[in-house]
Amino acid sequence: MTNTFPDISLNTERLVLRPLEDEDVPAFTEMMNDEQVAAWTSVPQPFTEAAARTWIDEEAPAARTSGRGLHLAVTEFLTHRLVGIIRLGNTDWHVRSTELSYIVAPWARGEGYASEASLATAQWLFNDQKFERLELRTAADNTASQQVAQKIGCISEGVLRGACIARTRTEDGRWEDLRTDFIVWGLLPEDIEGIAEQLADTGGFTSYSDWN
Repeated sequence: MTNTFPDISLNTERLVLRPLEDEDVPAFTEMMNDEQVAAWTSVPQPFTEAAARTWIDEEAPAARTSGRGLHLAVTEFLTHRLVGIIRLGNTDWHVRSTELSYIVAPWARGEGYASEASLATAQWLFNDQKFERLELRTAADNTASQQVAQKIGCISEGVLRGACIARTRTEDGRWEDLRTDFIVWGLLPEDIEGIAEQLADTGGFTSYSDWN
C-alpha cells in the first residue's frame, strides 16, 4: 500500500497552509511569472492561467495521492491573501524523508513568510507524520533561500557541483539557462528543538527578508 500525505491545513501565528484552490489561479499565476521565481526555479515562462489550473487541479492532487509529495498554498491568516507555496517532493517513505522547497510572492517578501511556513511544515512532518529527515536544495547564488534554511535550523551537508539550472536575462530580454551548484541542506528532528524560542529572542521571523 502506498503511503500518502493527508489532505491537511496547518496554522501558524500569521499564516494558513492549505491545499491550493481554483480561486488561487490569478494570484498563483502572477506569482509564478515574477522575475525572481523565473530566475531560481524551473517554472515554465511565461506561466499561464491554464498552467496554474493544471498544477492545482491535476499535478498537486496527483503528487499527494501517489505519495510523491504535497503542495500547500501559503496564505495570510487575516487577509486570506496567497503569499507563497510550500512543496514537498522526492519523498521516500521507507526512510521517512522528503525534500522541501518554497516560493514567496513578490508582494509578500520581507515578512519572513518562507521561514515561518517552512518551520511549521517541518514540525508537522517530524511530530505528526514521524518523518526523520527533511532536505532542502538551494542554488549556490540564492543567498536569500540559504538564509531561510539556516534560520529554521538546517545544516549544510555539501555541494552538488553543476547540478542546478538557474536562469538569467540576456541583453535582448530572453531567458538563458545558467548552470550552477546546488547546496544541500539537511534537517533532522533534533535540529529544530528550540528554534522557535531562538527566533523569538532574535526578532522573530521578520528579522530579515527571505524568499526563494
